Amino acid sequence: MKKVIYSLLICLTLTSLWSCKDKDSYDDSKVTYFVEMSLNGDEAINIAKGSTFNDPGAVAMEGTSDISSKIVVTSNVNVKVVGMYTITYKATNVDGYSSTVSRSVTVYDPSAPSVDISGTYTVASGTYRLRDGAITKYSGQTVTITKVLPGIYKISDYLGGYYDQRAAYGPEYALVGYFQLDTDNSVINLSSKVKAWGDSLTKLKNAKYDPSTGAISFDAVYASMDFFVTLTK
Repeated sequence: MKKVIYSLLICLTLTSLWSCKDKDSYDDSKVTYFVEMSLNGDEAINIAKGSTFNDPGAVAMEGTSDISSKIVVTSNVNVKVVGMYTITYKATNVDGYSSTVSRSVTVYDPSAPSVDISGTYTVASGTYRLRDGAITKYSGQTVTITKVLPGIYKISDYLGGYYDQRAAYGPEYALVGYFQLDTDNSVINLSSKVKAWGDSLTKLKNAKYDPSTGAISFDAVYASMDFFVTLTK
């Protein structure tokens, strides 16, 4: 009788161990393929104002499957207005994970003033920062302006080197931007960004180029502060 009981106990133990082993070794995982996206054509496109823009689009791959038909496109491109625009392409895989890729589109005016104001400028005396009523004067820093398209320029620092050079934080703290020089010599901000902080201009006010002196002046409103900057060659 004891032998029978012992045999039953051994069988039950082995059965239990075998069952646990089967349960623990069960694998219900699966492979998730994240979407890999690529642009058709160039990452940056320049187009003349008023012309037709044909978006080259993008490609989305989920593993070996082409899911480009599922791409959702977000665009603010307006070919009637000079400016810098962004097109974003987004695709989502079967598990709900999304990937995006972007393209920049710059609309320029071929009839923009032929004058080229590119060059290295010096921050002139009388430049100052206004913060909570307190004025901080600065001058002597350098700012580079480069023509990239007819009437469109890149500026190395809208703040006139305040953080980059005066405070010696370095170039990642410069407020790099692009602007349009209009036919009346007004300066219109198109885009701007401080790489280190990730923010941009709130507004560019009273911005103009003086062809008689070659000076550029403006009020750059940034982070609740005003930077009254005059640049001279």
